[in-house]
Amino acid sequence: MSLVRRARPEDAGEVLRLRQVMIDSLWGDGGDAAAGWQSESLPGLRERLAGDDGDFAAFVVDHPGRPGTLAALVAGTVEYRIGKPGNPLGRVGYVFSVATDPDARRRGYARACMEELLAWFRARGAGHVLLNASPEAEPLYTALGFARDPDPSMRLSL
Repeated sequence: MSLVRRARPEDAGEVLRLRQVMIDSLWGDGGDAAAGWQSESLPGLRERLAGDDGDFAAFVVDHPGRPGTLAALVAGTVEYRIGKPGNPLGRVGYVFSVATDPDARRRGYARACMEELLAWFRARGAGHVLLNASPEAEPLYTALGFARDPDPSMRLSL
């Protein structure tokens, strides 16, 4: 039996906590500047976690040493883009919020969650999957078959 399960609406607070763990590990402690975002995000996340057949999924592992908390999280979406050669259906998976609680790392939880998410993408017909990798996580993604992509992306904050 797998340790990984689909996240449920009652996991939303823990999902947001692990998202902050990921944010802090990439960009440092958000401190007071980050305060309040979780309470604003909570209702929408609960709604998304309640929908099993939508374009969003999160897979988690319960923390073995702390009942009621999560040890690991992986979340992703399937987006539609106009089809092209190699992806005629135009479905693209996007991975984000891969996080493991610091005291639960190096146990294979993130890998197990990623494998479930990749199976979920395949079941929805995604032609490829995108993610942003920290240097520490790159070996995991490489082992799963990901390769660096020369991405000409740009960003506009609204």
